[in-house]
Amino acid sequence: MRFFAQRKRKKLYRELHGLRHSQDDLLSPAEKTHFDGVLRELRDDPDPEHAVQRAENAMRSINLHGNFGWLRNLLDLLLVVGAVAFGLRGLFFQPFRIPTSSMQPTLYGIHYRTNLPRIPAFLKTVLFGARRAEATVKHGGEITAAAYHPGVFDTCSLCIGSDCYDLPGDPAKVGDYADLFPGKIFRAGDKLADGDLVIGDHLFVERFSLYFAPPRRGDVMVFTTDGLVSSDGRPLAETGGAYYIKRVAALPGDTIKLENDHLFVRPKNAGNFVPVEELDPRFEKVYSGKGGYQGHNSDMSGMIRYGKEEYSVPENHYFMLGDNSRFSGDSRFFGSVPRANLVGRAFLVFWPLSRRIGLADHADALDLPTGEPRRATFPVMWEQ
Repeated sequence: MRFFAQRKRKKLYRELHGLRHSQDDLLSPAEKTHFDGVLRELRDDPDPEHAVQRAENAMRSINLHGNFGWLRNLLDLLLVVGAVAFGLRGLFFQPFRIPTSSMQPTLYGIHYRTNLPRIPAFLKTVLFGARRAEATVKHGGEITAAAYHPGVFDTCSLCIGSDCYDLPGDPAKVGDYADLFPGKIFRAGDKLADGDLVIGDHLFVERFSLYFAPPRRGDVMVFTTDGLVSSDGRPLAETGGAYYIKRVAALPGDTIKLENDHLFVRPKNAGNFVPVEELDPRFEKVYSGKGGYQGHNSDMSGMIRYGKEEYSVPENHYFMLGDNSRFSGDSRFFGSVPRANLVGRAFLVFWPLSRRIGLADHADALDLPTGEPRRATFPVMWEQ
């Protein structure tokens, strides 16, 4: 018994000694003196069992945090956890959600899918962030521009003849996947939709490496829109949001041009233009013509267009392009992005489940032809 009492005394002494030091700034002088006396008795008493009992009785008289000590301890824990979390977020990994389609099919914003498994709605929401989008026309009729409008909970209500249908998404999104346009005639039995509307990719952005190395061509980067102005003269932060995500296409000092939907780059101090994929192989899938990749569309107004115009990237700036080039507002319209605006590299997609889950930008192009676009997307993207 004496052996076990001695072990208990040593353990209690270590615990109280650590507590004494951790609470030094909270104890009054009298409590410190009392605490030190308890520790001496616990250490020096020749009877370990008696020493433990006296120490436990003596410590009950020291109320370190008043009647709500448990609440203080909980708040201390939450404060430490919060500080660590915000520190990690600020210096290392920051979570983001992709809102738009400009980087598809590399990273997806809110999008329509046709190949999700038929599982219970709750499980589909948990795994894929999906809402069912399904409707069949009951009676034929014509749809007009005023026939569909926003509903509740991010739904769109549309009317064909005397019947109305609710589908998830805003009018632009529903108009795209349901292929709506003013004057379109529907027949009874036509499918408006038979798929799911899925939330945008959630990912962590890695910030720390930017303190040691500049961005590389081909990196997928998040940046702030502070100080950027679109080609129509409006501040980008007011029209497009506080953050954008694009791929670095050109570095400081590069000269670029677009010819036949292909980006050519003359690196700083180089003599000739070369296709961008020769400088970084990550652009090869952008020019594969598969899975929704379509090259870099040159038939658009903005900073550069067609084959006769060249653009030189200023020092400490980066030219950013979206992989979904036909439907991307990027540096072609608001110019190069200052180094100070860069937040970090896309690192890890953690939700929802898809072929993109894991390290960002790891998936190859889907082995299906990109085909022709709808008004705001390529239908092949509905399959991934």
